[in-house]
Amino acid sequence: MDLNQLNDHFGIAGVLRFDQHEGLTRAIVTAPAASATIYLQGAHLAHWQPVGEQPVLYMSQKSDMAPGKPMRGGVPIAFPWFATDSKADRFEGKPGPSHGFARIQDWALSFAALAGDDLHLTFTLGPTELSRQMGFDHFRLAFELILGRTLTMRLAVANEAETPLVFEEALHTYFEVADVREVMVTGLEPTGYIDKTDNFRFKPAANAPFTPTGFTDRVYPNTTATCTIHDKAGKRSIAIEKKNSNTTVVFNPWRELPDLGPDEWEKLICVETVNAAPNTVTLAPRSTHVMEAHVTVAKTK
Repeated sequence: MDLNQLNDHFGIAGVLRFDQHEGLTRAIVTAPAASATIYLQGAHLAHWQPVGEQPVLYMSQKSDMAPGKPMRGGVPIAFPWFATDSKADRFEGKPGPSHGFARIQDWALSFAALAGDDLHLTFTLGPTELSRQMGFDHFRLAFELILGRTLTMRLAVANEAETPLVFEEALHTYFEVADVREVMVTGLEPTGYIDKTDNFRFKPAANAPFTPTGFTDRVYPNTTATCTIHDKAGKRSIAIEKKNSNTTVVFNPWRELPDLGPDEWEKLICVETVNAAPNTVTLAPRSTHVMEAHVTVAKTK
């Protein structure tokens, strides 16, 4: 659909409209309970802010904003692999794109409705020329958002083939904080982790809350725990409850990146809802797997 069709079919006066930014189509939400911005490329949630709160998601000021380019920040959707593709020659003799193809493809909006103070949106993605080139031609994704004082995200993967579908997935969420050096993450105390900053060594459980002190890229397998970001300097907490996710990833680059400004790392922490590594999903034919996350924000002293 073009912009006029999107606004005609799905627009809600004073609540939902569509425009273009840097060549990318986006949905602008001003629901009674929250504001939000979602790009159709990647069904990428770039902004969510409950009424009376500061923005909850962090978007890099240097993020690539162009068709076919992955965005830095918000909630990138990783599928069908997390991080580096394990197959060395999947696409044009090379591995596929980092975090898969879903985040660089245009999704379709299939549903929009206001329920009370919350806006419900559903985006879908089926096989594309790019996915078929990588061997994925019998799947369907649906990403459901409920945008209110709580953020609900549901990623449904349907296997439309007669053979099992093996995949990894992630809601690679960037949360905005006042100063990551004063952040404490709770919920992962009893869980060991794979330390990607130390040659993927497995580290034992710390049995204590975690405060980043440098480049952080930790994969916590076999955990379904709710995590809470305690943003001391920002005087708030952000809780992430998840379902059908058995991996949690915590990430901060601690430095400037090509698409992240020199001091921006101080303002973000990723606590990601994931199924990857030992928790890769094998989905039976004609079956659907749904992973979800619920995010709530509370003020603290």
